[in-house]
Amino acid sequence: MPDNTGPRVRADSLKRFCERVFQKLGVPEDDVRITADVLVAADLRGIDSHGVARLRRYANGLQSGMIVARPHVQVVTETPATALIDAGAGLGQPVSYRAMEKAIHKALDVGAGFVAVRNSNHYGIAGYYAMMALEHDCIGFSTTNASVLVVPTFARNGMLGTNPISVAAPANQNWPFVLDMATSTVPRGKLEVYHRLEKPLPLGWATDETGTPTTDTDRVLENFKDKTRGGGGLLPLGGAGELLGGHKGYGLSLLVDILCGVLPGAAYADLVYPKTADGKPLPSNIGHCFGALRIDAFRPAEAFKLAMDDLQRRLKEAPKAEGQARIYIHGEKEYEEAERRSRDGISLNPKVAADLRVIADELEIEYDL
Repeated sequence: MPDNTGPRVRADSLKRFCERVFQKLGVPEDDVRITADVLVAADLRGIDSHGVARLRRYANGLQSGMIVARPHVQVVTETPATALIDAGAGLGQPVSYRAMEKAIHKALDVGAGFVAVRNSNHYGIAGYYAMMALEHDCIGFSTTNASVLVVPTFARNGMLGTNPISVAAPANQNWPFVLDMATSTVPRGKLEVYHRLEKPLPLGWATDETGTPTTDTDRVLENFKDKTRGGGGLLPLGGAGELLGGHKGYGLSLLVDILCGVLPGAAYADLVYPKTADGKPLPSNIGHCFGALRIDAFRPAEAFKLAMDDLQRRLKEAPKAEGQARIYIHGEKEYEEAERRSRDGISLNPKVAADLRVIADELEIEYDL
């Protein structure tokens, strides 16, 4: 469900506003540019749940010190094909951008590169980093763990994050394949979109504190804030139980926690976003994992991309289900939406636009959207 019901804003204006926010909060200039670009890229691609609607989250984290504006980032271990980076509790976007760059460089050198990150924060849309590999004729991989929201199969309480996975692969004439998905039924941001639009949730997205599927948007979001209510959360991809494959979504989410939490030594499961005994937030210690595969380490890149075009053509020309006019390839809708929003502007939900104005007032910066 689109969250674009308010004033239209040019992408460059929105990016400049985000940059002013991060500059005022003491973030270094290169990190400012990267973070603003990742946020606006989400809005351009129609992923409103992960765009500037998240700016408040980052501003609060930087102001409280939970997110370090000028972190000490260091490479902990490194081999020709792998590396581990400690993000120093800084913003997730800059360290993720540089980690993906490192993974791509390693892939170009030795055929494959994988870089894990620990002690980080929310990094935005997973697809941004996977797509960085496309211009290098590589297949890109990006994933992250996240705050506890997802209820494991047969459990009542949330124990895992929405833990997204993104894979991007280039084509020749067609749009690249870009899978960018939560391993839950939906990400938390989708619930926030429904909350802003005052819509009930589709049944099967989430459970209440008893573990029963519910459509009550406010109740689910309130349970996220009030852990004392003792349960509820998003369901894994496939929904409740095993009948429709909910255990498979649970397994994918758990895999992400292994790659992003256990492997780099970051937090995992309910250890992410820790608090002191009196409830004060500590650094979240989120983990990420990035990878790149150089296509010509397997076969000529042009042959691969021509075959990708052929694969997409075969899928799109398959007989359509009754009432359906088109079969989509993953990423296609987002590329087309980015073209429209680049041309016509990004429509901000009125509640998001109002919050951006409040942020501007609080930081005493210009609001010109």
